[in-house]
Amino acid sequence: MAKKIIIGADHAGFQMKEQVKECLAKLRVPFDDYGTYSDESTDYPLIAQKVARDVAKNKTRGILICGTGIGMCISANKVKGVRAALAYDAYTSKASREHNDANV
Repeated sequence: MAKKIIIGADHAGFQMKEQVKECLAKLRVPFDDYGTYSDESTDYPLIAQKVARDVAKNKTRGILICGTGIGMCISANKVKGVRAALAYDAYTSKASREHNDANV
């Protein structure tokens, strides 16, 4: 398991991010929250790039959440060393790690 998970979301993913944080805390998985910190409109590429850069730099894993997941995935994949996958259920999430070594 990664040392620490970095999590980020735009305004459309804010509520789900908060739920994911609760789950991670219950499982005692360490994480850093890179925002957004409310459901007010935000620029998702900025958050995706920040999370992706630190995932690549620290060799850890990240979770990005937005309305569809597509924009965050595209933005994160622009960072060298990041392999972001769009996971919409448990199967795609697990398969992206096992078969593609996704780190976001």
